[in-house]
Amino acid sequence: MGTLILGLITGIFFGFFLQKGQALRYDRQLGMLRLKDFTILKLMVTAILVGMVGIYFFVDMGWGKLSLKPTILGANIIGGLIFGLGWGMLGYCPGTAIGATGEGRWDAFWGGVLGMLVGAGIFAEVYPSLKDSFLKWGDYGKLSIPALLGVNHWIVIALVWAVMITVLFVLDKKKSLIKN
Repeated sequence: MGTLILGLITGIFFGFFLQKGQALRYDRQLGMLRLKDFTILKLMVTAILVGMVGIYFFVDMGWGKLSLKPTILGANIIGGLIFGLGWGMLGYCPGTAIGATGEGRWDAFWGGVLGMLVGAGIFAEVYPSLKDSFLKWGDYGKLSIPALLGVNHWIVIALVWAVMITVLFVLDKKKSLIKN
């Protein structure tokens, strides 16, 4: 029960930050897709950076464990294409569709939330025929970048932080140059 409550609290904070970061706004989503407004990218990168540190801190302290999923190229490519098409057509990703529905945006509900439910139902129906075909193509097992490189995870985290902070800095500079 404690895990469910923690999940609920985390979800509330996630939704709050999506709303405060203006990621639920259609114009922000469209701006990101058109590579003109990087507000959502900045929000996502920040969440990834903080999440990386938090997850590995909990793992190192013995308060959590990693649950790596296998790297399966066929499933990842098809799933990424479906995700991208849905985001491009609707203007919301799954998390922002739920949040925008909470703000009362019915387009996010009818196209996003119901679309996700219908898509999940279709997937559940066709899964048995797909599980031994392209959903197994490129199955590399459970991989992690630190394990592949043979280095401590904190080295990879520091490198990712350096790269992402540089990317955010460059995007911010480009944006200020475009405005001037």
